[in-house]
Amino acid sequence: MPTESEKPWRQPLQVVSPNLQPRKDWLNLVNEPALTEGMPIVDAHHHLWDRAGFRYLLEEYADDIGESGHNVVASVFVQCRSMYRADGPTSEQPIGEVEFVRGIAAQARSGCYGTTRVAAAIVGGADLLLGRDVAPVLDAMMLAGGELFKGVRTPVAAHSDPAVRSNPVPAPEGLILSKAFIEGARELSKRNLVLDLWVYQSQLEDVTALATLIPDLQLVVNHAGGPLGVGPYAQNRSLHFQAWQDRLSHLAQCPNVVIKLGGFGMPIMGLGFSEQALPPTSLALAHTIQPYIDTCIDLFGLSRCLFESNFPVDKGSFSYAVIWNAFYRVSESWSEEERRKVFSQNALRVYQISLG
Repeated sequence: MPTESEKPWRQPLQVVSPNLQPRKDWLNLVNEPALTEGMPIVDAHHHLWDRAGFRYLLEEYADDIGESGHNVVASVFVQCRSMYRADGPTSEQPIGEVEFVRGIAAQARSGCYGTTRVAAAIVGGADLLLGRDVAPVLDAMMLAGGELFKGVRTPVAAHSDPAVRSNPVPAPEGLILSKAFIEGARELSKRNLVLDLWVYQSQLEDVTALATLIPDLQLVVNHAGGPLGVGPYAQNRSLHFQAWQDRLSHLAQCPNVVIKLGGFGMPIMGLGFSEQALPPTSLALAHTIQPYIDTCIDLFGLSRCLFESNFPVDKGSFSYAVIWNAFYRVSESWSEEERRKVFSQNALRVYQISLG
């Protein structure tokens, strides 16, 4: 039986990522039962990929869900340059990701991998810098994804300091307010599609300007608006927290913006979970992320916030069971109805997911 390196016909994607690969033995040092008591959860943000040395496909995601004991009823897949077409025009190659994930969704519905409606919503990766020329790509994605295709995310997270990097392929600065990007975003609005944005706190003013320019476009800000803790943000953290909060408060005034709560396991946030001898318990994790969660809830309200796992990216810092337990702990003061909004109902509404 040949090893992976002895299979020349297989060419998994080579990715050099600033994020961490999971360490199973380390994660297994902390095991917790689910605290969510069967409450329905919609995981508002996760990825699936087959990269060299790091495979995370349906089986791996289903195992994380099943072993966690949480009642994850559905999930939202978000672009990660997975299974792009190897041929054809560059602008059309991301259609392959939508085709791939729609197949995963069908595979999940077989019931062979648990009961979760994996990829009940698909956020693809169309390049909005095509401007109006992105229109046929969006139409092709809508055809490829059918009723599951709900929007796009074009990578725009950028910073002048090379220490501030979270994407395998860094983006240049200033994309959000370029003429081409705005024109591309308007094409989303015409089709009632959402725009997911992963930006750093230093870019939130640009997001506010975009949301104001296109008020009928549903914007979904990823990972709590990108609070930073590396490079120039590693010192004076309280000062940078306040700057993040101030920019976020302006963005929250735009009614067409919602925000995902998660991403705290990424090294760029500087919380250092992966550097500890033991992975965090949900109690320790909740204590650390509570100020970020509370800030987002206070600014956006309980109807405009969505919990996300950001797996497998955040799996480098904590397990699937622990992150949802931590979210449950930070929401202890909420009513059952308020919890259901942030754990599932808001995601169902924003991404127009039908579980029927």
